[in-house]
Amino acid sequence: MTCAVEVRDVRRVFRTHAGMLAPERVVRAVDGVSFALPAGHVLGIVGESGCGKSTLARMILGLLPISEGEILVDGRSLAAMDRRERARLIQPVFQDPFSSLNPRQRVRDIVALPLAAQGNISGRQQRDQVMEMLARVGISAEIADRLPAQLSGGQRQRVAIARALVLHPRIVVCDEPTSALDVSVQAQILNLLAELRRDLRLTYLFISHNLAVVEHIATEVAVMYLGRFVERAPVDELFRDPRHPYTRALLSSVLTPEPGNGIPDVGLGETYPDPANIPPGCRFHPRCPVALNRCRTQAPDNIVTHGRLTECLLAEGAQGTR
Repeated sequence: MTCAVEVRDVRRVFRTHAGMLAPERVVRAVDGVSFALPAGHVLGIVGESGCGKSTLARMILGLLPISEGEILVDGRSLAAMDRRERARLIQPVFQDPFSSLNPRQRVRDIVALPLAAQGNISGRQQRDQVMEMLARVGISAEIADRLPAQLSGGQRQRVAIARALVLHPRIVVCDEPTSALDVSVQAQILNLLAELRRDLRLTYLFISHNLAVVEHIATEVAVMYLGRFVERAPVDELFRDPRHPYTRALLSSVLTPEPGNGIPDVGLGETYPDPANIPPGCRFHPRCPVALNRCRTQAPDNIVTHGRLTECLLAEGAQGTR
């Protein structure tokens, strides 16, 4: 099976100073992530805010340099590609469709921008391709002449999707593409993305904190915690049989419509993960309700059982006692 994106031990470190005399803070936003995403698949990446999801997405888009590691797109190093070639292969759809669209440009001009940036497409071809893609995402010719402020949230996100797809890229990075939308509109956009993936043979990297959204669209799920994937599995397997304590906590945190249940207690305590102060051993152990004594000192790197990644000493095949 052809690999659309391959990420090899990628890291991103930020160095900051709180003041002239303050010590340097080293933030390991992404800390050794590796995966291969087959063409036509959807990898959903989930985790709490600050876990490194969006940083990873921006590195794959080429918007943020890599501190260490390598990213391959279609078997070629992303770093070796120029901006135009990268844009032809991979495009983003961001969280807020209003802030990502130029408020002073008409819809048709916004969607035409990637074509104009290539510099080798005539004006007539640009107009034809723009109108074709707008029609594909459900935007009429009348709406194409409007400004973003004259559109609904769902229409703006459809415009953002049309702009991402007008160059016919192979890979689309969706960074929380439905979180700013009403629930009813979210379903429409998810169905549109699924339809476009099927019709255009697209590959998606889908970033979200919403497990229900990921379950709906992904073929595989990676759970991210403090810059690393702590579990990765096909979507049906992960939701049916979560193996990492953090994954189980995330699934337990999903609210149900049943009255009287209240907000679920996921048992993670009040400690919040800090990428500038990663604990020794298993980085999840300060919050883990089933941690072993050796979890404080031994890092469970890359434990793979039955084809599934689970970075946990309690994973099947790992031996130990409390």
